[in-house]
Amino acid sequence: MIKDILFLDIETVPQQPSYDGLSDTWKRLWDKKAARIARNNETPNELYQRAGIYAEFGKIVCISAGFLVEENGERTFRIKSYYGHDEREILKEFCDLLSENYNAKSHFLCAHNGKEFDFPYLCRRIITNSIEMPDVLDLAGKKPWDVKHLDTMQLWKFGDFKSYTSLDLLAALFDLPSPKDGMDGSMVYSVYYQENDLERIKKYCEWDVVTLASVYLRMVNERGLNKNEIVNV
Repeated sequence: MIKDILFLDIETVPQQPSYDGLSDTWKRLWDKKAARIARNNETPNELYQRAGIYAEFGKIVCISAGFLVEENGERTFRIKSYYGHDEREILKEFCDLLSENYNAKSHFLCAHNGKEFDFPYLCRRIITNSIEMPDVLDLAGKKPWDVKHLDTMQLWKFGDFKSYTSLDLLAALFDLPSPKDGMDGSMVYSVYYQENDLERIKKYCEWDVVTLASVYLRMVNERGLNKNEIVNV
């Protein structure tokens, strides 16, 4: 089954570099959202850097995806990234990959916290950009057991819904390397809008996918990936 899994991660940012760049309509809508999530009297302007985590106010700037291949007793993890400033182009290329190579009958998608974030975010932005939904992502009309979405955070819970467990924590628990160039998810906004460094975001996203696959492998009692097995395609 492992060879039938596509491991993925996405990186997102707000639609605009700053709150001031929003139209009056979108300022009003963000003001309402900000009022519900504010703590310690934070203003909508102060909260706007977090807008990227909401699909209605954000956009995808990178999707990294990888899969395992076993040939002649050796395995490789092949990884590819779709990234840039044009979200529609990113999504179209990724959806073409899914539609041409993955289907809900025989393949799985896997992400960490994917059921709460990556999968719904992807679907919402695909619809927003008027792109046909790939079957393996589409939930419409499917019974729960027909949805082939794996979530390493949910797998780790074993039915316990009291807490969130980060991918970094599981990587440390399984003694897996995590060379993220000193970057975490909270920095994607500044790296994108202030440093204009898409390559760094891509590298960060790809390493999350490698870590995700290694965590999943450990969960099914196999060894994690080593750097010699990783191939960019």
